[in-house]
Amino acid sequence: MQEWGYTLVYKEVTYDGDGDVKGNCDAELVLKVVKDYFEKKFEKAVIVTSDGDYAGLVKFLKEKNVFRSLVSPSNNCSFLLRKLNIPIVYLDTQRRKLEKFI
Repeated sequence: MQEWGYTLVYKEVTYDGDGDVKGNCDAELVLKVVKDYFEKKFEKAVIVTSDGDYAGLVKFLKEKNVFRSLVSPSNNCSFLLRKLNIPIVYLDTQRRKLEKFI
């Protein structure tokens, strides 16, 4: 995707005391996207998530006319995202098309 001009943002995986993967990166990613928006570091945004915690971010980007599409890794996309009346691409339904590029 980077070859096509997309900027990919990753969060380092951390582990709790039991060795389980620890989440809680939502706020940091939202802050980065909003900061990058105001610094004019992108023109359009494609968000890859099924997590309803990002509904506020998607709504913000949509209001600013920079939101392009949501890519949901699974068909279990949160209702909070689905109710925003946005274009959603479900990776599960696009698997065969994407496998051609791998």
